[in-house]
Amino acid sequence: MPRILAIANRKGGVGKTTTTVNVATAMAAAGKKVLVVDLDPQGNASTSMGVNKKGSMPSSYDVIIGNTKLSQAVVWTEIPNFSLIPSSPDLAGAEIELVDVENREFRLKQALGKEAVNYDYILIDCPPSLSLVTINALVAADAVIVPLQCEFLALEGVTDLIRNINQIKKRFNPSLALHGVVLTMYDKRNNLSQMVEDDVRSFFGKKVYNTVIPRNVRISEAPSHGKPVLLYDFKCPGSQAYISLTGEVLKREKELIAC
Repeated sequence: MPRILAIANRKGGVGKTTTTVNVATAMAAAGKKVLVVDLDPQGNASTSMGVNKKGSMPSSYDVIIGNTKLSQAVVWTEIPNFSLIPSSPDLAGAEIELVDVENREFRLKQALGKEAVNYDYILIDCPPSLSLVTINALVAADAVIVPLQCEFLALEGVTDLIRNINQIKKRFNPSLALHGVVLTMYDKRNNLSQMVEDDVRSFFGKKVYNTVIPRNVRISEAPSHGKPVLLYDFKCPGSQAYISLTGEVLKREKELIAC
């Protein structure tokens, strides 16, 4: 069975999608079979991989609602070992549609459990809210990776998310773990970045990855070309940071599985 990692933060613009697609790319390059599930109605992960979301292609919305099988929604990318289930704007209304559905929090878990056995890793790009869609992701996941932007109010939002994770763990998914916190948009020229890093490492300790993701214009440019930054500019600081982060993620995976 695959390991399922949700990339989540209730705050938008912190690097969830960028982290998802680039860690997935690095995992695929390391020989892992990876599936990315784009659960954000904005579909940024799909756009970042050059997937045209217009038209009638099946999406993660159809998978959760039960309109289609997981295998029918999979799109292969240009990267070997890397496939994607694209998003749909319809995800924004999924919560209303699922209100009266039995076991509504387990829809994604059930869909993945039936057909995802051929993957090593499934990475779920969550929307920036604690909606029923996000709850589905956390119920399905083995662990959560939290991207955290190096800004003043960053910790406030993350402490709320950790509280939510603990609630999901207590009610629906006892095995759910905090995989780690990754500091993003780090500017070494800015004292604020260092102050936030110190606060986060003091609060979360070893759960914070050693690798920090720098502010890097190539990371910002890559999605407009429909590519992860690892393909857009492999040698840039952003790409090298994501390669290092993925190494940490895989190393921590071995430790978590061994526990």
